[in-house]
Amino acid sequence: MSPGVAIGGEKYKAAGVDIDAGADLVEAIKPLAGATSRAGSMAGLGGFGAFFDLRAAGFDDPVLVAATDGVGTKLEIAQNLGRHETIGIDLVAMCVNDLVVQGAEPLFFLDYLATGRLDVAAATQVISGIAEGCRRAGCALIGGETAEMPGMYQGSAYDLAGFAVGAVERGKALTGAEASAGDVVLGLASDGIHANGYSLVRAIVADSGLDYDDPAPFATEQTLGGALLTPTRIYVKSCLEAARAGGLKALAHITGGGLTQNIPRVLPDGLAVRLEGGSWPVTPVFVWLANAGAVSPGEMARTFNCGIGMVAICRPDDCERFTKLFRACDENVQRIGTVVPANSSVPTVAIQDWDAQWQT
Repeated sequence: MSPGVAIGGEKYKAAGVDIDAGADLVEAIKPLAGATSRAGSMAGLGGFGAFFDLRAAGFDDPVLVAATDGVGTKLEIAQNLGRHETIGIDLVAMCVNDLVVQGAEPLFFLDYLATGRLDVAAATQVISGIAEGCRRAGCALIGGETAEMPGMYQGSAYDLAGFAVGAVERGKALTGAEASAGDVVLGLASDGIHANGYSLVRAIVADSGLDYDDPAPFATEQTLGGALLTPTRIYVKSCLEAARAGGLKALAHITGGGLTQNIPRVLPDGLAVRLEGGSWPVTPVFVWLANAGAVSPGEMARTFNCGIGMVAICRPDDCERFTKLFRACDENVQRIGTVVPANSSVPTVAIQDWDAQWQT
């Protein structure tokens, strides 16, 4: 008679993987995920997959839109300080902001957390931030994966990836194809650096001799680390309302590549943008980074959002209407430029009077 198989896992645990910790995490985050339920959600966590009902979500003839992203080396600061509660908001924001620029409503989100050793308390904080980001975006957290991989990651260090799926009714997607010379460029303010350029940020902090626990030179009421961890703004609700109002031609999420690389992604061939450098206030953190790191104004514009996290393009006649709409949605919005014919002798995005914004 076979002695049977002992149900244990001590060998696996000794090798660095704690199955019980994973189970504890699932139980800890079930209420967090449940709080993000929305129309169309069909199941809780724990299965092999999750269902979502598009008809129940209110769509008649939807086209699905998908996006995936991470948080980059902003994670290094969060882990250095042991502050994990907002990094999940960044993760959601980087994905759902990419969906909404196409006119898509984010429906659901999945996360992937990889670590050398699962710290249930830290992971719960991370996922609580993911749930908060989903709540702000109006999408459901329907699943994810936590991978414990000793040897691939050191100790409890972790990395994150996010996956968002949205939908837009067929023929209603924003593509920028209708943009034309003379259109107005509106800029929606950012909440700081968001989640791009942190390898440069960390290098500047290291060279400055400051510690993350020191007062921030640009915001002395906060620590430097706390200010740098300000989460990415989620523009979903305001931009969806604008897209559904009719007349909006394009949206551009200002992420990696900054102002100069992201706006051209939504412009048809033959068009460029002229931005007026003094038309919006450059957030103080960027002025500090530019001066402390001796970063040129041109490099700032192609690395960071410089105070503008989202750009909207519309006809001049619609400028006032969309300005009022965005402000009613609690966005700080300014008219920052104009769409112009492309010229081989100038950049696709030219910023007038830009150098003066970086003088202290």
